[in-house]
Amino acid sequence: MLIRKQNLFKTAILFASVTLFSCKTVAQEPAKKVESQNQIVISKNAKWSDKMALTLMKRHPESYMIDNAKAPKWDYVHGLVLHSFEELYKKNADPRYNAYIKGYTDHLIEKDGTIKTYELEKYNIDMIVSGRLLFNLYETTKDNKYLVAMQTLKKQLEGQPRTSTGGFWHKQIYTNQMWLDGLYMGEPFYAQYTVTFENGKNLNDVAKQFEEIQLHATDPKTGLLYHGWDEKKLMPWANKETGNSPNFWSRALGWYAMALVDALDYFPKDHPKQKELVGYLNNVCASLAKFQDKSGLWYQVTDKGGKEGNYLEGSGSSMFAYAFAKGANKGYLPAKYKKLANKAFDGLTTKLMKVDADGTITMTDICAVAGLGGTPYRDGSYEYYVNEKKKDNDPKATGPFILAALELNR
Repeated sequence: MLIRKQNLFKTAILFASVTLFSCKTVAQEPAKKVESQNQIVISKNAKWSDKMALTLMKRHPESYMIDNAKAPKWDYVHGLVLHSFEELYKKNADPRYNAYIKGYTDHLIEKDGTIKTYELEKYNIDMIVSGRLLFNLYETTKDNKYLVAMQTLKKQLEGQPRTSTGGFWHKQIYTNQMWLDGLYMGEPFYAQYTVTFENGKNLNDVAKQFEEIQLHATDPKTGLLYHGWDEKKLMPWANKETGNSPNFWSRALGWYAMALVDALDYFPKDHPKQKELVGYLNNVCASLAKFQDKSGLWYQVTDKGGKEGNYLEGSGSSMFAYAFAKGANKGYLPAKYKKLANKAFDGLTTKLMKVDADGTITMTDICAVAGLGGTPYRDGSYEYYVNEKKKDNDPKATGPFILAALELNR
């Protein structure tokens, strides 16, 4: 009887300790996350690229949380920011950067290669850009799910509605419209895909997209390109003669300049279209240089610097700094553009940057979003652009800022 009681006592103690241990483990799981966040230390002497990347990781512990997303979503802002992490990882092989990228893709790509939240039938060209993250992941892991996902995005491009002369519509719902944004969203992925898997057979079609927007959206007076072009000239925002939207928006021009320097990575020097694209880059950068403010930055509405309500804007300025620096580094642009890029970067870090006590950094005066048409209706007027909401550390600025910092080695 005594032995039986002792055994029961031992069993009770064992059960209690197992239960206690189990509860303890469960309770500590979330704490680990918080702890790892708090463990991110940002040195005062770190490069700006690392400062911004570590800031984003500290504030958004899971990469899908970028842009304050509450749940994983296949989206262009994640593609932009995490592409900058890919480039950063090439210079500073901190394993946390690679894990942050993979965390996003693995939240969204199923084992069979299905992309969660993505809807091909919407033919939204914004959805292509995150596919850029998959090339390296497929190459390094050989996991077929990444290849299947890339093939799905390529299938979208194959079916993407086009203007009568072959330019991709921005979205199925924006009929007969090309927007500057769309060149960045689609062309670098398209160029990399065709070079990686098709021996470059579609590079002429990649170049065609730039040719179309260059031909139709360029203003002969300033050399700048308008935000959008409606081939049928039916949209209320479209000029009845040209089909162009009424204003120059710096971020749209930034998307275009970045699209050129990134797509050019995949055009061999002897490709018949390579010189043409380099020419477009020189034209747009020469035009932009004329509108660079003495602060080094650019205004939200590019050509209306002194006008009431206009402001020096962070995303367009970051994008131009990157395009100028990369263009000069690659030899596409004259060396003077590196100086202009450094001047822009100085403006970003002195005029728009706040450094917090924990070493995290915040860029201010960034336009949160802008578009054309839609509901509620966006008319592309000067008043529309300068009154859109601003957002600190918006991903459309943080990603290009990291890329600019890398090109400038700052």
